[in-house]
Amino acid sequence: MPKADLHCHLDGSLRIQTILELAKENNVTLPTTDPDELRDALHAGKLCDDLVDYLKAFDITCKVLQTEASLERAAFELAEDAAAENVKYIEVRYAPVLHTNDGLRLDQVVQAVLDGLKRAERTYDITTGLIICGIRNMDPEISLRMAEVAIAFKNRGVVGFDLAGAEVDNPAKHHREAFYLIRNNNINVTIHAGEAYGPESISQAIHYCGSHRIGHGTRLRESGDLLNYVNDHRIPLEVCLKSNIQTRSAKSMASHPFKFYLDLGLRVTLNTDNRLITDTTVSDEYLLAQRQWNLSAEELGWIMENGFQSAFLPFRDKHALMSRVRKEYEALCEQYRQNQGKKPTRRAADPKKTSEPAAPPA
Repeated sequence: MPKADLHCHLDGSLRIQTILELAKENNVTLPTTDPDELRDALHAGKLCDDLVDYLKAFDITCKVLQTEASLERAAFELAEDAAAENVKYIEVRYAPVLHTNDGLRLDQVVQAVLDGLKRAERTYDITTGLIICGIRNMDPEISLRMAEVAIAFKNRGVVGFDLAGAEVDNPAKHHREAFYLIRNNNINVTIHAGEAYGPESISQAIHYCGSHRIGHGTRLRESGDLLNYVNDHRIPLEVCLKSNIQTRSAKSMASHPFKFYLDLGLRVTLNTDNRLITDTTVSDEYLLAQRQWNLSAEELGWIMENGFQSAFLPFRDKHALMSRVRKEYEALCEQYRQNQGKKPTRRAADPKKTSEPAAPPA
């Protein structure tokens, strides 16, 4: 099925062989040069101690992403891997400040990634966008610098601004100056919140920083009042099922609130977070959800549409893309029904969903 991936970290989604080759080219020392051992070292496995433990793997991947060539290659290969599983739209995020250790300027760091994504767009049937991240556990001045970089590359491939990093003891409101600058330059906002900390983190992301989407939002269910606010204002949740279990944001798939959110009509989306570290794909996330909650074709279609509807794309581009993927998905459903010998059924409307975007004027 056609899919969108709105929450995917560049430095958490490299290929193992690419890491080995880049380390050799740039004289970077890795914990091991054995592919299987390196994979084990980078995969989060079933559980980490917490989010901070999960983030340790980025110390390794960032070491090999300190040149323009390595950043361009990583971005291209990420989009290439996504296109191979029929991801039609992907938003790639990262913090440029983490890739300046060997002397690259921030503009070089951003342009290299954009070059890789654009090369993938020319090669495959995929549309891409770049999200610049501030880091919670760094000085808020750094987030402000990242915001300035995002503004400099607005309309050149950067589609949004994020706040990532260790959530506990690093409240989003400390970085509100960066988000004030971002919002006053009409740039989209998404913030990691409600993953390692409770609803207060989500509230700060929305009310202090003006977030248009929430990264994860697993603990939103702990505040019914805030949950209703998020639902009423159609604030999308970027859910990453497998990583939520690994970081202990949710104790198990059975206890994950995803289906609860879906049934209430929240605009939930499914995403990878980190293809390498979490060891997942967008297809894996959909399959995981379908197997856990026995989702119907209609429910899978709603989730798919939520992803495209929540994209940081201009309205006309979003409308055209959604029209295309709807037709593709309906054709897949019809083919499935014919293979099963079933009569076509009218797709049920989701009463909780907002109406689909109107056609743009001629």
